[in-house]
Order: sequence, then structure tokens, then C-alpha cells
Amino acid sequence: MWGLVVCLLLLVVARRWRAFVDVWRRPRQVAILATAALLVGGNWLIYVWGVQNGHVVDASLGYYVNPLLTVLLAVVLLRERLTVPQWWAIGVGAAAVLVVSFGGHGVPWLALSLALTFGLYGLLKKQLGTSVDALAGLGVETAVLAPLGLGYLLWLGPDGSTTGGGAGYVVLLATLGVATVVPLVMFSAAAQRLPLSIVGLLQYVTPTLQLGLGVLLYDEPMSPARWAGFALVWVALTILTVDAVRSLRRPRDRGPRG
Repeated sequence: MWGLVVCLLLLVVARRWRAFVDVWRRPRQVAILATAALLVGGNWLIYVWGVQNGHVVDASLGYYVNPLLTVLLAVVLLRERLTVPQWWAIGVGAAAVLVVSFGGHGVPWLALSLALTFGLYGLLKKQLGTSVDALAGLGVETAVLAPLGLGYLLWLGPDGSTTGGGAGYVVLLATLGVATVVPLVMFSAAAQRLPLSIVGLLQYVTPTLQLGLGVLLYDEPMSPARWAGFALVWVALTILTVDAVRSLRRPRDRGPRG
């Protein structure tokens, strides 16, 4: 709900209100944005549940796996061609999931759910391309989710579950609206302009911060199997990084000389 408030304010300030209204006149784009909204809403719900129930490390694993899954989706659904190193990275990432699964933790469903929902969300945003303004599109997404959020708040209301800790609680919720909307606007703008494989590659900064919070601040346990799984994911991401840097240098190296 606060995300919608922030979006509407930004639309007015940035003078994108007309673009927001125009999107509602295009049924195909509204359908894609509504599907994207449900995916990102599910991602938020899974993530918040995980954080509130002591699974910050699992959440970080999900966002580590997400770039690898995004690259795979680029191949399967968008038919982007992968290099040999990128295939190796996906294979090492799959091995990481197996190591964590067979190391006594079971299949990391929370991590895989986060990776899949946000990976598909990025895919839909990529399909829209630049035909929908990033801020206007996010405004539509939050408007689609708002009735669901309002209905849930009304359902919680009678037992006092929404009162929280008073004014400070309300301020924190309002701040979360900003913290939710601003990164998603930037993500939408990037997903429209960059190859999906590069979008996936850039997303592993966040899980590094989450892992640090889970281990250093919240003292979540890290078994040898978990460390081994994370180590394999880091190897996979290193392979992706090296390959991405090389691909960026190739056009420059092939340029005219003289």
C-alpha cells in the first residue's frame, strides 16, 4: 500500500501521469504487468516470511542463484546464446544447490522460490522492452497488488494486528514504500535496456549484503555444507563475471586500428 502511495507521488512529481494512464489503455501490456505484479508480490511475501523467521541466509542463497537462473531463462525462453563459460557457471550453480540439499538442509525451497519468482519477473519486464515507461509500469504493478494488500489489512484489522508499535511503526512502513519502489524503478529501467544475461549478472551484489547480515548480525548457523554450497555459487558467479568482462572488451579489441 505504501509502495502505491510512493509510486503515485513520483508519477506526479516526474510528470509521468499521462504515461501511467496510457498503459491502462493497452490490454496486452496490462496483462503482462499484472502477471509481473503477482510474481514480484509473491517474491516479497516469501522474502519477508524468510527474514522474519530466521532464514536470511537462505534468502541470500536465493538471490545468489537468481542470476544463474536468469541466464538459464534467457536461453530457454528468449533463445539467447550462451558461451561455454556461462554453461559451466550454470552447471556449477546447480551443483551448489545439490550440495546444500544433500548436506542435511533439504532442498532449499525458499531460495529456489525467490530465484524463480524474481527471475520470471525480470523476464516479463524484458519482454515489455522500452514500450512501457519504467515508473508508469511499476505504478500499474503496485495498483494491481494494492487491492490484495488492502483486503489483507482489513482482514487483520479486527484483532489489532496492524497497529504495530505506534507512530514509529507507521514511519518504518512508509519508509519501506520508498525502499521498495526506488530499486524496482531502477531495475525496470535496466531490464528494458540491457541483455537479460547481464541483468542477472549484476544482481549478486544484494545477496552478498544479505549473507553478511544473516551471519554477522543475526548469527544464523552456517554448516560446512552451506559454506560449500555458497563457495560453489561464488565460483559460478566468478566464471560469469570473467566471461562478461571479456565480452565487453571484444568489440573494443575488434575496432579499427590506425
